[in-house]
Order: sequence, then structure tokens, then C-alpha cells
Amino acid sequence: MGRAIAEVFAAEGANITLTARTESDLKKTQEILALKFPAIKILTIVADLGKMDQVKELGRKIRETWKSVDLLVNNAGVFLVGNMMEEPEENIQKMMSVNVMGPIRLTRALYPALKTAAAPHVINICSVASQKYFPGSGSYSVSKYALLGYTRALREEWKEENIKVTALLPGATWSRSWADSGIDPSRIMQANDVAQAVKSIWEMPATALVEELVLRPPLGDL
Repeated sequence: MGRAIAEVFAAEGANITLTARTESDLKKTQEILALKFPAIKILTIVADLGKMDQVKELGRKIRETWKSVDLLVNNAGVFLVGNMMEEPEENIQKMMSVNVMGPIRLTRALYPALKTAAAPHVINICSVASQKYFPGSGSYSVSKYALLGYTRALREEWKEENIKVTALLPGATWSRSWADSGIDPSRIMQANDVAQAVKSIWEMPATALVEELVLRPPLGDL
């Protein structure tokens, strides 16, 4: 999903910062984008969004590289199957750290760079699990509820600061984690569907804001 979002903006000529926990994933994405869009600048930084020191360093490097940040898409997330009374506490901590504290910390770190942009926008990738509990989603659902709550709070706080804030809530979206599920890929959304939604949100005129947008496959949730 992150790669698809990066690609739709690279196609528009945007300079991009990419981050991921795995250096090989970053390198592969950078090579793909650089080959297709040689005119843009791409900054890659390895970081674990669940670790405060790495998020702070990520923010510092971004601010040093770019004069301003026009769009921040908080897309990093982790899902671990579990039920509230049974899942290991370390799983709970990991999902809260990555899915909630990661976006909060990175947004705070980039706040100075957002304020200097002409029309800054923060889009937080939440989930349909931010509104509805699914069996086995345990603390993942809790973390996504929290991310939606954070997004709503930020929207209210930044109304007068000319910084747009949007919560995007996608349903089932194809990724490698679905590969062994036996589900027909056409039954669920594709990563590019979400990427196009991000682009559409970004392209809204200055006089309008998409506060929250829910995306689901045409046949609904699985």
C-alpha cells in the first residue's frame, strides 16, 4: 500500500520520502520509482515506527532534507491476530507503539515542516476496524480506534492552522499476507485503490476537506 501511494505521487512529479523497517524493501521501492520517474528526488530512511528514538531521527532527517512537508501519509502499521484476554502483552504493546504512537510521534516531529508548507495535509491510514470489531482483531482494533480518535482530535486542533487532516479507513486490501488465504484477489481491494483515494483526498480544493473516508470492497467486509 505504501509503495502504491508513493507511486501515484511520484507520477505527479513529487519528491518523496520513504521509510520502512526493512532496508531491502526500501531499496526495491526506490529502484522501481527511480526507474519510472527519474526526474524526482527520493529519500529513503530505515526506521521502526514503534521505537521513539528512530521516529525522532526520522523526523530530523526529513526536516534537514526538505524545506517543508506538503503531505504526510501515516501508513505504517502492524496486525497480529489475537483476542483481548489471550494475546501476549508484547503484541499489545507492539501494535499500540507502531499503529498509534508512531503516527503521533512522527506528526509531532514534522509539525515545523508542515507549518511552512503552502497547503499542508496529514492523512492517517486507519481501518474499517477503527469503527467495527472483527473476530481475532483484538488490540489491533483498539489501536485503530485510537488512531481515528487521534486524527479527529488533530483535525479540531489544527482548524485554524491551515493544516488539513484526514482519516482514511480502508477495508480488506490485497497484500502478501492474503497470498495463502485462498481468497480470490478480485474479492478485495487492491493497494492502488487506496492510493487513488489518497490522491483524490489530496486534490480536493482549498475550500473543502475530506475529514473521513471509508473504503470497502463492493461486496463488503470479509
